[in-house]
Parts: sequence; C-alpha cells; structure tokens
Amino acid sequence: MQQESWKRPGFFPGEDAVPEKFRQGGLHIDSTLVAGELRPWHGPFAEVRSPVCIHRPGQGEPEPLVIGQTPLMDETAALEALDSAVAAYDQGNGVWPSLSVSRRITHVERFLAEMRRHRDAVVELLMWEIGKSWKDACKEFDRTCDYINDTIHELKVLDRRSSRFETVGGVVAQTRRLPVGVALCMGPFNYPLNETFTTLIPALIMGNTVVFKPAKYGVLLIGPLLEAFRSSFPPGVINIIFGRGRDTVGPLMESGKVDMFAFIGTHRGASALKQMHPKPHRLKAVLGLDANNPAIVLPDADLDLTISECVTGALSFNGQRCTALKLLFVHESLADEFARRLSAAVSELTAGMPWEPDVSLTPLPEPGKTVFLRELVEDALAKGASVVNPGGGDIHGTYFHPAVLYPVTPAMRIYHEEQFGPVIPIVSFTDEREVIEHVRDSDYGQQLSIFGSDSDALGGLIDLLANQVGRLNLNAQCQRGPDTLPFNGRKDSAEGTLSVSDALRVFSIRTTVATKSSDTNRDLVTSIVRGRHSRILTTDYLF
Repeated sequence: MQQESWKRPGFFPGEDAVPEKFRQGGLHIDSTLVAGELRPWHGPFAEVRSPVCIHRPGQGEPEPLVIGQTPLMDETAALEALDSAVAAYDQGNGVWPSLSVSRRITHVERFLAEMRRHRDAVVELLMWEIGKSWKDACKEFDRTCDYINDTIHELKVLDRRSSRFETVGGVVAQTRRLPVGVALCMGPFNYPLNETFTTLIPALIMGNTVVFKPAKYGVLLIGPLLEAFRSSFPPGVINIIFGRGRDTVGPLMESGKVDMFAFIGTHRGASALKQMHPKPHRLKAVLGLDANNPAIVLPDADLDLTISECVTGALSFNGQRCTALKLLFVHESLADEFARRLSAAVSELTAGMPWEPDVSLTPLPEPGKTVFLRELVEDALAKGASVVNPGGGDIHGTYFHPAVLYPVTPAMRIYHEEQFGPVIPIVSFTDEREVIEHVRDSDYGQQLSIFGSDSDALGGLIDLLANQVGRLNLNAQCQRGPDTLPFNGRKDSAEGTLSVSDALRVFSIRTTVATKSSDTNRDLVTSIVRGRHSRILTTDYLF
C-alpha cells in the first residue's frame, strides 16, 4: 500500500462516482410491517448517513453522504407492533405456533427464496451504510443463507428425535420443543444481517411471534426484505419497528408482554432493558455482549502464522467485531520483533472504499468513533506507548488508519477498554501469570487465542483458562464460526449459547405429555395419535 494513500485527494469518491439512487436521496423506507401489512409511515424520519464521504471540489474535509431515511417510530407505534405479535401468538393457540414443524419450515424456505432475489441490493447497502467491503458483504449474505438452511436441517433432526415415546419408571411420555411466546429481537450494526438472523430465524421457525428492531446502523438493508417478510409469514408473526431504542424498545419491555429477549450489544444496554421488564423471571434472554479478547503469544510461537492470524483477527472489518482480538500479550523475548513485523503487515493492507478490489480497511460508520479511537491512542502515547506503524492513528474524514501501540501497560485505557475498532495494543509480558491474572480479573470472557508449539505449555494454559472464556483458539484468531459450534461467553460477555442447534433450543421450551403405563392409558394415547386428535402428541416423522 502506498504510504498514507488514504490522504490522497481521490480516496473518497466524487459525486459522479456515487450511484444515481444515492445521489437522489437514497432508499426511503416509508412503511412499517405490522400485523401482516406494510403500513405507510406518516411521522418523522431519521436520515441515514454513509461512512463513505463525498469529496467535492473546493471543499476542505469530505462530507458524509445521506443515503436514505427510516421511520422514527414512537411508543404508540411500537406497542401496536407488540400487540400484533401478542395477538398472533394468542397464548400459543395462534395460527403460527399451531402450525406443524413442516409447515413452518415451508414458510421459512419461502422467505429464503425471496431473500436470495435481493442479494445484490443487500450487499450494496452493506457497503454503503456500514462500510463493509464487497467481499465481506457477499460473505455475510451467503453465510446467512447457509445458516437458514442449516437451521432447517437441524430442526428436522430435532423433530425426528422428539417424535418417539419413551417408557421410564412406569410412565409413558413424549417430549417436544414448543415456542416460548413473543420474542423481541435486536441485532448489531457490524453484522446487521447475519447476527440478527441467527436469532430472528430460530425464533420464528420454533413458532414464536416476533417484534424485530433492526440495528441503528445497517438498517436500510431491511428495506428490500420487507415484502419478503410480509408475503412469507402469516399476519402478526413478524413485526418490524424502526426508531430510537429509548422511544420504542423501552416501552416494549415495560409492557411485560415480551417473553423472549434476543439482543446483541453492550452489557450495560442489555442490563438496562432487562430491568425494565416487570416480570423478570418470566423473561427468557439470549444475549451477545461485550468482549475484550486477548491473544497470548508464547516464546515458541510460529511468528509467520501468528502475525497473519493477529492482523486478520484484529483488523477484519476494521476490528469492529466482538470476536476481534483486542489485546495482544507477547512474550518479552519476541515482543520487539513481533511489533515490528506486525507493523509491516498492517502497512501492506489496502485502504479504500468498500467496492474497491482487495480493500481491507474502510471508513467507520459510527459517528464520533474516530474521535474516541484517537483519545485511546493519545492516552497511550501520554503514558509511554508509541505508534509503531507509519500513519497509525491518522484520521481522514470517517477513515481511521490502524494504530499499532507498543508497549502498552495496565496504566493505559486501551489495556482495559474495548476499542471495537482499528487500534492494536501490544503488551510485553515476562511471566505467564501476568496474562492469567488479566484474563481472570477481566469483566469479559468471550474468547482468547493462544499461539505456541509446546504441548505441555499449551495444555497447562488451556486448563487454567478454560473456565474463564467460552472458547479457546489454538494458533488461530478468535471467531464465531463454524455456526455449528457453540457461541457463548462468560461473565459480562454473554447470556445463553448460540449455534445452529443451540439457537433452536434457546427459543423453545421442552414440554412433556405423560401418563402412567397401563393398558387403558396406552390405548388412549394410541387412539389420540392414530386418530390425529392432537397436533402436539404425534409420531409424524419429518424427512
């Protein structure tokens, strides 16, 4: 990459390079989905600004581009959507929770087919609204489709296991998984399609009705999918609201009508919302929250592999991932060389606009993010760290060039605060106990990575740290996938576990129908099953 290429005049596009649709104001979402209807919104709207700024001749700083608008719904509108979901669930007797598993699968398959028709539009909006590269945006869309397919397959497996009866201790019983009730699903801006749908789709397919609030950033991509939702599900099953969380989500929780809360965001936000619910023991929650994942680089680590994994782990999507590597602990015998080689590797990355070939670093979507990151860097510099890569920490419009900080100490904010962005702190350690103490004392426990080749040392660290985090990665970056593996965390990092199979269990409750094993009762159960007198008590086998 050419030195400081992000400062060149053509780094941000001119107006002539902007697609016509965005030059004309972009995508206007002017309807909401409530009770199976796309209802026109006549209230106020929120502007959606792109992290892609526009460079106009004669102006100084590039200016963010307005690429659309979304409804600013209020409490009344949000509660109307909730009431629609409550009515559709109807205490578990609504059309949707009463449908067979096979028929619910048919509806989800219909939605998936419709969703695939809008791939290009969704990918384009991922690029323009959150700055995700074309390659990563395509990957997010395709991975989401794969996740839906995998969910359907796993549900069939789960339902087949539930179709049999068992006799234990003189009791004949069948246990099935049934919906929880009304779910409130909220996703994050960094994966506004994939991570949102990893809760939304399992919630729906298990028979729950849903109120869905898209992420604050990455909201426009829901626009092309509104009709797909409307046409694929019965009225009231999926209701989509827009607007500020304080105006919409708070009243939903305070109503006490939400049975299931799926949220990906900060632990403070999740705690505040959960506390609003008047019946906390009734509320079931699955939460993906903050993380401050460390890497531990041991003296015998393969530096070529380690540098590659750490650069990717720290800077994929500009480090805006909960699974990103946030703090790199490197043994003192390697620390200087590691910092030098990591800096060189970062300088090889290509910065540019999301649609440009081979781009790795793009503008940031959150207003004020560059200022926050610069504050972290300046705090570290004031306390003895250096920026060891050329141009690290420089800002150009909404672009923040990655800053590799070394040496970082516990006196610095970056040692303790999650940056959620392209700042890479390197900590030199002498004794492994320093790192172990940090992990144990941390408020977060999502994942960590260990790099080394000594099986005895690695085994010891695994045993010491396995009860501190949800996943340990050996000679690999932290990551969520594959989606068949559990995705969870300890401490303030998560509540509940998500994977393709775990999500189906999270959004359902095991319910058992049982009777004492006698001739009369066995004949009764046989009559119910053979006569198809119950949609729950059945031996139907789903292929």
